Parts: sequence; C-alpha cells; structure tokens
Amino acid sequence: MAKWLRSGLRRDICVVVASEGSQTAQECKAALESRYDERLDPATFYGALEALTDAGHLDRTVEGLHDRCELTDAGERALADHYDWVRSSLSD
Repeated sequence: MAKWLRSGLRRDICVVVASEGSQTAQECKAALESRYDERLDPATFYGALEALTDAGHLDRTVEGLHDRCELTDAGERALADHYDWVRSSLSD
C-alpha cells in the first residue's frame, strides 16, 4: 500500500475531493468534520493536505483567499486501487 494511504485522514480527504469535485480546502475540512462529527485540528488537516500535495496526489491552487483542491491522475489511481482492495476484501 502506498505510504500516503496509511493515513485515514488522507484517504478521507481524497474521497471527499473525488466525490465533490474541485472544492476549497475549507469546504473539504467542513465535509470531513460533518462526517466525523467533531472538529479537525487545522494543523493536522492542512498537514495532511500538504503531504498529499507533496506526494503528487493532490493539486492545490489559490483562488483569492482560498486553496482549491483537486485530485491528480495519480491520486485518482491510488484511490481507485484502494477502493478495489477494500471491495475485494469485503466480498470474500
């Protein structure tokens, strides 16, 4: 498994970005907080975004005051591979 997938938060960020399309970092954080039903520490969240960006799985662009996030092709492939592994494991 790719190292970036070892973090549940990183996986969940990729799921939110993949399902919602291009969205701001704050929108992504809000969606995860709603899902987790608790506040995410900003340093932890933005650290995860940075790690995903550094690994080449996420593109972040600045629009005014906001960062907008999109999965790269590598991020989409890694997320799809992880989904296939989960689906295969659960169907056995």
